[in-house]
Amino acid sequence: MTTKIFDVLIVGAGPTGLACAIECKKNGLSSVVIDKGCIVNSIYHFPANMIFFTTSDLLEIGGVPFTTTNPKPTREEGLNYYKRVVEHYDLLLRTNERVNRISKSDNIFQIQTTHRDGKPFEYRARFIIVATGYYDNPNYLHVPGEDLPKVSHYYTDPHPYFGKNILIVGGKNSACIAALELHRYGARVTVVHRKPEIKQSVKYWILPDFLNRVNEGAITLHVNSVIESILPESVKICNTQTHATTEMANDFVFALTGYRPDESFLRGCGIDVDHETLVPQHNPETLETNVPGLYVAGSISAGKETNKLFIENGRFH
Repeated sequence: MTTKIFDVLIVGAGPTGLACAIECKKNGLSSVVIDKGCIVNSIYHFPANMIFFTTSDLLEIGGVPFTTTNPKPTREEGLNYYKRVVEHYDLLLRTNERVNRISKSDNIFQIQTTHRDGKPFEYRARFIIVATGYYDNPNYLHVPGEDLPKVSHYYTDPHPYFGKNILIVGGKNSACIAALELHRYGARVTVVHRKPEIKQSVKYWILPDFLNRVNEGAITLHVNSVIESILPESVKICNTQTHATTEMANDFVFALTGYRPDESFLRGCGIDVDHETLVPQHNPETLETNVPGLYVAGSISAGKETNKLFIENGRFH
């Protein structure tokens, strides 16, 4: 156990967690940021060729300018920017370290962690901020075969899938973008969506491109449909209206069905979580949870409503 008692320990080194650490430093509070991955781990795991939907100024934290030659920054530019911010403020980070348990005794929190190499650590802090986001917890399909190696809940790069039969589950931005990129790289793409149509909330420059590719037959779209099972060399799709089942050849499945907060971690910290919305109990003004001295920040505070909080507004928490 470290003998130092930090004023604030922050769980999560995403943009919101880093912004919190910066504000601690500006106000003379000692802090440490712990993350089971790298800094801005979610952005690191975004598709390699991703371009942010927003402009660079809306991604800035700590008053550090985010300059880019493009109208909207790329994933690589985002990674470099947040790295520069950490260097500029000389933030204390412990990455590749998983927080296992948070408890409290005599108004001091005890935080037990495990490094990637298996070594345990323990910290003490007066206050805790949980800013873990949700990207590490996908919404599972719960169908037979979902645990096969060919199934992933994250799309990164099209190169390995040239000439392959790809099935994408989902109907939002990530599914449409992946389908377009994979198609243009030479994959045979099928998209399965449980709703009657692709969401109109898909970005205005993506949706018409995707629908045009569907209309010309370059991408196959099954609406009102779900995956029934995933087999080593095929998938079975069921139409929820006709109940007809179709089996098609398949090499890889991308289940891009969204993500959710880690409910078990929040409850393990003593935070009450709404069963339906997964919103942690917290004061909307102070962001303090039902555990005195333990706060939430960023998208984790929105529960399942992951479209309400993101970098642009979560950075102000």
